[in-house]
Amino acid sequence: MAEHTSPVPTSGDATMPARPSGTYRVVARRYRPQRFADLIGQTHVARGLAGAIRSGRIGHAYLFTGARGVGKTSAARIFAKALECTVADPDSRSGGSDASAEPCNRCEMCEAISAGQDVDVVEIDAASNRGIDEIRQLRQNAAVRPARGRYKIYIIDEVHMLTREAFNALLKTLEEPPQHVKFVLCTTEPEKLPITILSRCQRFDFLTVEATAIEARLAEIAAAEGVEIDAEAVRLVARRANGSMRDSQSLLEQLLGAAASSDSRIGVDAVHSLLGTGREEGLAQLVEAIARQQPREAVEALDTAVSGGADAGGVLEQLLAVLRDMLLASVSAEQRLWNADGSCGLAVASLATSLGTDTILAMMQVIDQSLARMRTAGHAAVLAEMAVVRLASMERMESLADVIARLASGQAATAPTQAAAAVPPSREKKTTDLNGRSGRGAEPPRPAAPSPADDKAVASRDVVEPRPAPAAPPEAVATPAASPIDPDALPLDIWRQVGETVGGMAAGFISEATRAVWHDDDGIEVTMPAKGEAGCSFLKRPEVAASVTAALRELSGRTRIVFQFEAAAPAAAKPKPAAARSQAALLRLASEHPLVSHARTVFDAAIRRVDPPAAGGRKPREAGG
Repeated sequence: MAEHTSPVPTSGDATMPARPSGTYRVVARRYRPQRFADLIGQTHVARGLAGAIRSGRIGHAYLFTGARGVGKTSAARIFAKALECTVADPDSRSGGSDASAEPCNRCEMCEAISAGQDVDVVEIDAASNRGIDEIRQLRQNAAVRPARGRYKIYIIDEVHMLTREAFNALLKTLEEPPQHVKFVLCTTEPEKLPITILSRCQRFDFLTVEATAIEARLAEIAAAEGVEIDAEAVRLVARRANGSMRDSQSLLEQLLGAAASSDSRIGVDAVHSLLGTGREEGLAQLVEAIARQQPREAVEALDTAVSGGADAGGVLEQLLAVLRDMLLASVSAEQRLWNADGSCGLAVASLATSLGTDTILAMMQVIDQSLARMRTAGHAAVLAEMAVVRLASMERMESLADVIARLASGQAATAPTQAAAAVPPSREKKTTDLNGRSGRGAEPPRPAAPSPADDKAVASRDVVEPRPAPAAPPEAVATPAASPIDPDALPLDIWRQVGETVGGMAAGFISEATRAVWHDDDGIEVTMPAKGEAGCSFLKRPEVAASVTAALRELSGRTRIVFQFEAAAPAAAKPKPAAARSQAALLRLASEHPLVSHARTVFDAAIRRVDPPAAGGRKPREAGG
């Protein structure tokens, strides 16, 4: 027995439809679009399909893609009715308006297609008919001419569920079907379709429906049903639908059922009770507590919302929506993209400025991970409390790029560097923690093993924050780095002062010099250790040589540097082979190397092991961590 159907109101019909005498049909089915003009939010699709019908350029295969509930199957049925409608003359449509391509919805063909009873319009669910046998049956039936209409139309829903073999069997028929056959493929995951299928179809991408359009449609349906609903309640349902018209109508169906049982107006409280979300007043308190870094107040706000009937996951989703608005506001996005006047009455822009983009991103990641775990865990409330406490305890983030830019720009203090270079070897050197905790309370500096090389390899660019310089001995205070030195002073003292002025790795290599004398009228001759080739090569780099020359010119007026090396020690004076040295001696030698010392300072590393040299007499290999 056929199901009796009542007239379906369109977007312009706000009258209450007659109650069906048979089985009740839900709102999403009774208010399904019946014309191209009823496709809300899909104007580009309606215009393209209507234009094809008016011009007679009707393709043989169409692909409708988009999220769930945006009108793909409805558009396929409207397209089928427009092709099969017996009232509209195909020849009279040429050159007409969009209205000339609309189905009449009154003829026998249109009514049969709307009810799903027309034998020439076949709807196939690919999720349950996904094998090669079903496609073979389709190919055989496609060769048979239509029974009543002009075309035989196949609407294949969720086409991405077909197997590879089924796709292969469909290829030839899809490319060159009989003249009377039209295909409409619908899918939510077009990326799963083979490229051979995509290339044979005209593709229409359905967009998610804007919240304002959903609000207007829900208000029309509520008015047609004779139910009063608050505008704020409609807004909450529309935002919860996330762009899906069908989801919003399903939520409205639940609200209408509750209103029918209680015979009352649908308000905001009913929506919060249905969705499991908290009232916006409590959510505002939660957001403000997190922004002020008050874990106790944040947990209390969450508990108040949950005690009032809200779901912990729903509260976190609301919080994620507010943070999303803050994120868009923090990057100066268009105001239309973020709900400035609907985020719990909060000053979204000011909160976004105070928190910063990096902090907001970190908070959103915490909520996203917590929601993912809550879907499978049996202690969702505990996970929500953990997330809220973590958000309220989170320190303000600073972009790593900003930290690197600040260090590269030379904003680090130079006073600690100069003071550290003047500390005698007997004193302990302090390093700076560089594990990314810039701009916040870093761990106190840890004393390293005392060694002369450590005192020479303190890089000024490695200091994150200015630290008070340790008290220097009297002889170091007598000649501060900022004061010029008498030109008659000893050349070696001036050379070492150049190293203090330049800082960085250059200071360590410069301090290795054993002797310095004036060379001609504009130069200085520096004697380096016999194995100081590495340091000399570093000092000859263009960028390093420019800094060293500038410091030398400022201190002595000389601009030329000549390097020479000490004679190698006699064979008898050479140390014992590395294989015979103790591990402690190897550690001491490795720690005295300037490059190793600088690496320890930059990366806050420690030497764990030093391998003895190989038989070829190569140097020991240091292993750090």
